[in-house]
Amino acid sequence: MKLGIAQLNLTVGDIAGNAAKLLAAANEAHAAGAGLLLTPEMSICGYPAEDLVLRQDFAAACAAAVEALATDAPPELALIVGYPERCDDDLFNAAALLRGGRVEAVYRKHHLPNHSVFDEQRVFDRGDAPCVFACGGVNFGLNICGDIWEPGPATRAREAGADWLLVPNASPYHLNKERERLAVARSRLLETGLPIVYANLVGGQDELVFDGASFALNGSGEVAAQCPAWQEGLFYLELAGDTCTGPQHVLPGEEAAVYDALVLAVRDYFGKNGFKGVHLGLSGGIDSALTLAIAADAIGPDCVHAVMMPSDYTASISVEDSRDMVKRLGVRYSEIAIRPIFDAFVAQLAGEFAGLAADTTEENLQARTRGTLLMALSNKFGTLVLTTGNKSEMAAGYATLYGDMAGGFGVLKDVAKTRVYRLANYRNSLSAVIPQRIIDRPPSAELRPDQTDQDSLPPYDVLDAILEAYVERDLSARDIVAQGFDAAVVRRVIRMVDLAEYKRRQAPPGPRITPRNFGKDRRYPITSKYRPEGDLP
Repeated sequence: MKLGIAQLNLTVGDIAGNAAKLLAAANEAHAAGAGLLLTPEMSICGYPAEDLVLRQDFAAACAAAVEALATDAPPELALIVGYPERCDDDLFNAAALLRGGRVEAVYRKHHLPNHSVFDEQRVFDRGDAPCVFACGGVNFGLNICGDIWEPGPATRAREAGADWLLVPNASPYHLNKERERLAVARSRLLETGLPIVYANLVGGQDELVFDGASFALNGSGEVAAQCPAWQEGLFYLELAGDTCTGPQHVLPGEEAAVYDALVLAVRDYFGKNGFKGVHLGLSGGIDSALTLAIAADAIGPDCVHAVMMPSDYTASISVEDSRDMVKRLGVRYSEIAIRPIFDAFVAQLAGEFAGLAADTTEENLQARTRGTLLMALSNKFGTLVLTTGNKSEMAAGYATLYGDMAGGFGVLKDVAKTRVYRLANYRNSLSAVIPQRIIDRPPSAELRPDQTDQDSLPPYDVLDAILEAYVERDLSARDIVAQGFDAAVVRRVIRMVDLAEYKRRQAPPGPRITPRNFGKDRRYPITSKYRPEGDLP
């Protein structure tokens, strides 16, 4: 039999729009001769809908859309759609089988993930019954996403007579996530002997980005079909016994995947929230250069406006390289000097600051002047301001509240500085849009004479390695030192990370590309007396 996977980019809360997209996919699959179409988890309402699912009117609208879709879809097609199902006082993450003009069966998710970015146990109740149905002479069992990450639900499907396991998913991307999914699917196949069809969502939703990369495993555990990453589309499999044939797309390498994730995240945050364009501050440095390239690739150069805001400390090569890059990309470009505005701030504060030496206050005033200008442009033109700070800076607090942190979306929020360089080189391997001098020169905030980042931070290769151990793996200070790092540097980095929590809590959202981002993953108190570096001599 012919089975379709609808790898779709859906929008949270756009029930009518999602239903229309599902109906179009159903009609296309039916016309192509498919007997069954599998769509992603929560495809009616988008994922994650978070507390929207707790609203009775929202759940009722989703249920009505499912009923209407059942009526409108080709009656011969078996269509699997996901939605929040309210039953009396219970609420389930459910998948419905639509066929013959009606809702023929409903499966309720068994394992509700409650870790990292997931908190489904907060809003959903657990299901416990299998759901198996026949189509084209094959018995299909349903599991939903997290169900295959634990033993049990797949076995119940097999015991209920399933020959194949269908798994609708909304599995968010992080580095090398496709390997994890494949390993988990193979463990369920070993548990049950059931071949698997895995359909995943694609698209950006606030901090999360979904990569698609749907696949099928035959009975021997071989990847019998591989759908592309980062692309919408309908993909077809031909099932025969416990194997199938289907598309065999090559998934991108690590840096390509991260770059694609950032581009898709910006495109969908921009488009789904209805912005008219993008503004960002271009400094002549590597972070803003990479952000500009991503923005232009995401939404097109005509929608991007880069603003250079030089001060007395801005090097001439920063301006030259910025002018060079905007010409290469074809984006709109402006230069607004901040000296007159900065001088006005300093003059107004002169009485309050009398007798006090200049310090980081004046440095931060420059950043805040730039933030104010960008937000004024955003207000006037209805644009989205992209911030350009990276994860290393956010971790160490090397950023200015209401300055370079002012904006709507932090493109590099989960990208370490060392990876910023790798991504810049990757983008230039496609076409040389970032001037090489930007990549080669030492990074600097250019807020005082002859400043470099390494005046305030350890070298980025050292800093990022310590941050990866402390932030992403929760290693103790003693364990990090045991890896060969200097104890004083470890103590300093940990202290910076802990003190900057209040800043990170006020940062804009940004796409998650690691298993431990600042935001949905890593949740630490601002007010805390615990000192993890205290176990060092």
